[in-house]
Amino acid sequence: MTEISTLGEFGLIDHLTKNFASRNASTLRGVGDDCAVIDNGGNRTLITTDLLLEGIHFDLRYVPLKHLGYKAVVVNLSDIYAMNGTPQQITVSLGISKRFTLEHIVELYAGIRLACEEYGVDLVGGDTSASVTGLLISVTAIGEADPDDIVYRNGARDTDLICVSGDLGAAYMGLQLLERERQVAEGVKDDTFQPDFAGKEYLLERQLKPEARRDVIDELRQLGIRPTAMMDVSDGLSSELLHICKASGVGCRIYEDRIPIDYQTAIQAEEFNMNLVTAAMNGGEDYELLFTVPLTDHEKVSQMKTARLIGRITKPELGPCLVTRDNQELPIRAQGWNAFDSMHNA
Repeated sequence: MTEISTLGEFGLIDHLTKNFASRNASTLRGVGDDCAVIDNGGNRTLITTDLLLEGIHFDLRYVPLKHLGYKAVVVNLSDIYAMNGTPQQITVSLGISKRFTLEHIVELYAGIRLACEEYGVDLVGGDTSASVTGLLISVTAIGEADPDDIVYRNGARDTDLICVSGDLGAAYMGLQLLERERQVAEGVKDDTFQPDFAGKEYLLERQLKPEARRDVIDELRQLGIRPTAMMDVSDGLSSELLHICKASGVGCRIYEDRIPIDYQTAIQAEEFNMNLVTAAMNGGEDYELLFTVPLTDHEKVSQMKTARLIGRITKPELGPCLVTRDNQELPIRAQGWNAFDSMHNA
C-alpha cells in the first residue's frame, strides 16, 4: 500500500488525472495550472477551486470566522490573477458540524461578502451539508481573460527575468506566532492570559487576512508587460519555482540577497531562531505573484512598485538553484507545506 503523503498534493493530482483526456474542444487547459481555461467564444473562462478543512488548513481557536470567510475567497481570486485574468463570480459550499450556530455562519458569510465587495465579484451559488468533522469550506472562482492575455506556467524561456511581488515569509511567521500564543494559552488555567501581539500586526494580517494582488496585474498592464509564466505563491517560493521550471522545461537562478523580506518577518525569525531565507522560500500562504518576463522588459520591470527582480531563467541542464550571498549555488528543493504530511500531525 502506498501512503498518499509520499506523493504530496501535486504528485497525487498527477497520478489520479494522468489518464483523463480532454474530450471537448472548448477545454483549452485542464488540470496542471492555477486555473482551468474554457473557450466559450470571445474571452476565455477561467475556473479554479479550493478546499479548506478545519484542523488541516485553519484552526478556529485563533482564526476569526469573518477573517476565514474573507481568506477563503481571496485565495481563489489569487489563482485567477495568476492567470492574468479578472475574477467575476464565486460559489461557496459548506460542510457544517452541530457545534456551529446560525450566528457563526452569518459571521463567516460577512467575511465572504466583504471579499466580494472588495474585489467586485458576485456570489452565484453553492451548497451546504451537515458535517461530522468540523467546518469544511469549498470555494470555486470563475473569471475571464482575453485569449492573448492568459499566462500559463509553461511559458518561461532561457534568459527570462524572474520577479516576485510584495514580500515573502510574513504569513508563515504570523502562523508560528499564533501557534506559539495558542500553546501558551493552553498552559494557563484561568482566563487572564492575553496574547502578546504588539508590533506584530503585519505578520498576523498576512496570515489571517491576505490579499490577492490585483494591483500587480494592473501595474503590469499599465507598463505594457505580459509575463511569459506566472503563479501565485501559495505553497512557498521554492515549490512555485519548481512548478514553473518543470512546466517550462528550464532551470533558474534565484539570488538570496534579492528575496524581498519585511523587517517584522526578519525580527520574528530571529526571535524564533529560524533561518530567515528558509522561511521566505518555503513558508507559503503569501499569495504573492511569481512571474517571468523577457529580458527585453528589464527596463519596464525595474520601474515596478509592486514587484522586484529576484533572478533569471537558465537552460534546463543547469537546474533550479539559489545563489547565496557568498556566491554558492544550492539546489532548490520543494519544502513547502504538504496537507497530507500535516495529517500525521493533526
